Formats: sequence, C-alpha cells, structure tokens
Amino acid sequence: MNVRNNIRCTVAVGVVIVLFSSCGLRRHPYENPISKDTQQPDKVLFDKAVKDLEHSRYEIARLTLQTLINTYDTSEYLAKAKLAIADSWYREGGPHGLAQAEAEYKDFILFYPTMEESAEAQERVCDIHYQQMDKSDRDTTHTLRAEDECRQLLIQFPNSKFAPEAQQKLRNIQEMLAEAEFKVGNFYHTKGSFPAAVSRLQAIPEQFPLYSRADEALWLAAESYGRMGDRFENQQAADYSKIVKDYPLSPRAEDAKAKLQAMNRPVPEADPAAYAHMKYELENQEKAGIPSRVFGVFKQHPDTRMAAKSGSPAMDPRRPNTPVSVPPSAPTPGVTDVNVSVVSDTSALDKGPDARSAPPGQTTQTTVTGTTASTATDASAAPQQQLPPPTNHPANLKKKKAKKNQPEVAPQSTTTPAATSTTPTAPAAPAAPATPQQ
Repeated sequence: MNVRNNIRCTVAVGVVIVLFSSCGLRRHPYENPISKDTQQPDKVLFDKAVKDLEHSRYEIARLTLQTLINTYDTSEYLAKAKLAIADSWYREGGPHGLAQAEAEYKDFILFYPTMEESAEAQERVCDIHYQQMDKSDRDTTHTLRAEDECRQLLIQFPNSKFAPEAQQKLRNIQEMLAEAEFKVGNFYHTKGSFPAAVSRLQAIPEQFPLYSRADEALWLAAESYGRMGDRFENQQAADYSKIVKDYPLSPRAEDAKAKLQAMNRPVPEADPAAYAHMKYELENQEKAGIPSRVFGVFKQHPDTRMAAKSGSPAMDPRRPNTPVSVPPSAPTPGVTDVNVSVVSDTSALDKGPDARSAPPGQTTQTTVTGTTASTATDASAAPQQQLPPPTNHPANLKKKKAKKNQPEVAPQSTTTPAATSTTPTAPAAPAAPATPQQ
C-alpha cells in the first residue's frame, strides 16, 4: 500500500508541475539581461520586466518597459528596453506577434544602428520569415522575404557572430527557391513547352550556383535546346560543356561528354575547384532516416538537407531573364552613338524633320540641343531573313487533319459594279436661311 501511495503522490506532483509550467510559471531565461546591480528606479523597472518575460507574462512586461521609456527618457537602459519589447513579441509568437516583433526590430536597427544588438535584431527578423517558410511547391512569400533579410544581415553586419549562421540559412533558402524553379522548368519540359522550360532551367545555375541539382537543370535545358532546332546548337553545346567543367562528379557528366563528341565539339577539362567543392558536398551530405522518409510528406517546413554546406551564396538580387521566344531587338542602321542631355527648347521636336519619313537611300539628320541622331537607309541592302521565334504552343496535328477533311466550298460569284458617270455634277444650291418665327 505504501508503494502505491508513493507512486500516486509522485504522479500527482508531476501533473501539478506540468500544469504550472503550461500556465506560464516555467522560467525561460532572457538572453539580454543587465548584470549591473543597482537600485535605480529605471533598473528596477527593467528587472521586473525581465522576470515577467521569463515567466511568459508578455503584456505585463511590455507595459513595464513602456513605463520605463516614457518616464526615464534619458536612461541608459532605454535601448535595452526597446529591444526587450521586440523580444516579448517574438517570444509570444503567432502571426500578429511576429509581425509586431519585426516592426520593433526594424525600429531598433533604425535608432541604434551601431550597437551590437542591432545584428541580433536583424538576425531575428531573418529568423521570423525563415521559420514560416513553406515547401518549394507552395507559396514562396516568406522564402523571398527570408532571403532578403538574411542577405541584409550579411551586407550590413558582415563581421557579426550571427553571420556564419545567416550564411547557412541563405544557402538553405536559395536551395528552396531553386527547387521551385526547377520543378516549374521540369513541368514545361515534360509538357513539351521547350522555350518556357529553357527560360526557367537556364537561369538556375546562374542565379543559384550552389543548387544541388544544377547539373540536372543544365541537362534538361540542353535537351530542350536540342528539341527547338539546329539554330540552338551552340546553346546546347554550351550547357553540355558547363556540366563537364563545373560538375565533374555529376551522373550526367559522362553523358554530356558523349553528346559533345557526337556534335564534334571540344570536351573541356574539369575545374579542380569545382571538383573539390562537389566532393566535399557529397561527403558531408545528410541522409534522411526512416522517420523522415515516412513522415516527411506531412511536414509543413521544407527539407533543407540537400542544401550546400560550403561556398558563398548568391548575394545579388535576382533579375528576370529574357525568354528565348522573344526575338532580340536589332540596332538601328547608321546610328553608332546617341548622346542624352536635357532639352531646353521644347519646340525643337515639332520644328525638326521626322526621321521616319525619309525615303530609302536618303539620310535624315535631326539635331535637338546637343543630341544628334543620324539615320541612314540603303536601298541596295537586302533585307535579312529572320526565322520565326520558337513558340510554347506547337501546332496541333488533329486540327490540321480536320481542316483537310472539310469539303471545299465554291466561291460565290461577285457582280461587277456598274460604271459610274464621269460627268461632273453641279453643286447643290445652298439652302435658304430659315425665317424666324413671330
């Protein structure tokens, strides 16, 4: 009986402890306390707010910190109090709390850019969006925001202790962004929209050089170029050469060499630096366990195990590339230099001749206050034959067959209009003005 009573008491005490901890009585130590021991009223207020933060009484802590800021505007703990308010919102969590925390951290960085805590505030802003990232096939709003904030931390605070962790987070983020682009490009390639596939896949190695499947993206881009015609053979060979040179340990390297030899193109040598980097990544790659393979489909957060563990991530913002289906703009014949300056005479464009109205073989020169553009056309020059740009919508054979099977309809006979008389007619007499009514 005594053993059973002891077990019941132990279980009861454990239940009480769990309930108390869930009610906010468990202490979570604060990361930025003030160790200075003094009895100044502003210090007393700050210590009280820190205790409330550690016991998850966030609203009370914010009221205390706001009282400190409003009452002691020259206090030495003013910056710490403002940072603690942001930390209270961050600890509270939730969409509303994280949004308020981001705003408070941004204000802290704006008011105290030279303090060491500003780097920590920027790291928290990056972490706010990093924790809310979705998988690569879902919304990328928080992923793009996390990329911007982590890049801002590396640019503004490159020597901070948070820089290495932010750099690895940036590699993970860019892995997810590149994976999203790769899935879209692979979908277009499978569907048969090869220009759209090339526009997505070709930009991945340029914008995300550390992407784990960049070699596969280059391979699919080269295959799409091959399906678009012989005029894209140079681009296709360039992608194969890049696989052999920059990704020597790729499973596609030997196939790319065979493709180059079949095209009678030179096979480049492997880059030693790229070889060493790829070998390091393969040796340090994380392997998924059995629970991750089984329950990974149900996880909300993305799987970043395939992200690179070394190398510098891309620091330049992404720029949209020009699709291959858009023809390049041809330069204006005869125009070799165009200078731009402020136009003082606003009527010069109205008075000067129009260059577009010049007949073939003549030269029209227009001068506008220091800006001279000469346009010359040569009547003897033969127009260059331009091939139509590739399209994402190939012709449907069924529609062509349906048109061939349609019966031919005889054209309707048209009657010649009657000849009109060339005798000039007398003009009609003008109507008499109406007399005003009485």
